[in-house]
Amino acid sequence: MKHNNRHNAPVAFLAFLLVSLFVSGCAEKKTAWHPANPVPVEFGDPFILKASDGKYYMTGTGGVKDGFRMLSSTDLVEWTDEGVIFQGNTDSSWCVANFWAPELYEHQGKFYLFYSADWRHNPTNELENFRIGFAVADKPTGPYVTTLNSPIFDPGYPIIDANLWMEDGRVYLYYSRCCYKNPVESELSEWARAEGLFDEIEESWIYGVELSPDFTSVTGEPQLLLRPPVSMADPQTEWESRSVTSGEVNRRWTEGSYIFKENDQYYMMYSANYFGGQNYAVGYATSQSPLGPFTKASNNPVLQKNVETGGIVTGTGHNMVTFAPDDNGMLCVYHGRTEATGNQRVVFIDRMEVDASGNLVVKGPTTK
Repeated sequence: MKHNNRHNAPVAFLAFLLVSLFVSGCAEKKTAWHPANPVPVEFGDPFILKASDGKYYMTGTGGVKDGFRMLSSTDLVEWTDEGVIFQGNTDSSWCVANFWAPELYEHQGKFYLFYSADWRHNPTNELENFRIGFAVADKPTGPYVTTLNSPIFDPGYPIIDANLWMEDGRVYLYYSRCCYKNPVESELSEWARAEGLFDEIEESWIYGVELSPDFTSVTGEPQLLLRPPVSMADPQTEWESRSVTSGEVNRRWTEGSYIFKENDQYYMMYSANYFGGQNYAVGYATSQSPLGPFTKASNNPVLQKNVETGGIVTGTGHNMVTFAPDDNGMLCVYHGRTEATGNQRVVFIDRMEVDASGNLVVKGPTTK
């Protein structure tokens, strides 16, 4: 019996090893992250920080008057309400209304909340008086307090949608100049007049500028990075002009920028069309430098409504990028709408990748 057991031991060990590998593989498949959309969070312009403590912290537009709230998660599935993290429109604040598009950053042991809001200083009574500021906290859940009683800077026109890139000790701020009082002549504006749709077309453009290391001021002049196409023959014109060509509104947007770097190339994702309509969609452009020039991608848009193909999602846009809990690739975080949610924007999270050819691909929108 002992002789037979010695001969059978390697066979038994091999069987045990195979069973262990099979069980381990099944466990990995069971725990792999997958989309569960829409996420039951009523945010526009969602932003998720994956902090150094391993948790995810989400904020966005909405959910609180004159400020921002937060939710936290360990798996991007179950969310805990962390309450209000920032309150504006106080007696001493520079910001008084329309608190939009917050973004979170962890930097040198502190947490920074960048956001857009209407500036109290408004001597000419502008209807859109947005500027960008930031607040700081010692922990991701806040409370966040302003260290400047003013916006970071005043370019002389309303701006929204702050996004940061930090590299080699330098900081870059990206933002969108609002459409407000920015009428632009183009072949599309000529077409709109000829069709009797609109007398003029206003546009928003994305700019980039270097920030001081403490985020309190800008260095140099803002650089124009992205704008809607001027020519009707431009392949980007069709998808970036749908809000105009459908007669929805006399504006073309280039907004909601998010920059990241992959394989030594900078990718800037951006949204076009009216954020309150069905045609809101996402494209991207690439560059060898954080301040451009950027070239729009031939496979745009990479995220758009899917109702024409049997889906239920519209108004997809203002995205950012984070990483899956299983550390297996990038995720595109954005807002959208369904028939069930009506006009309320809700959060979606879908897989995305940069393929072997350098093309950015968003695998969405998906629903459960």
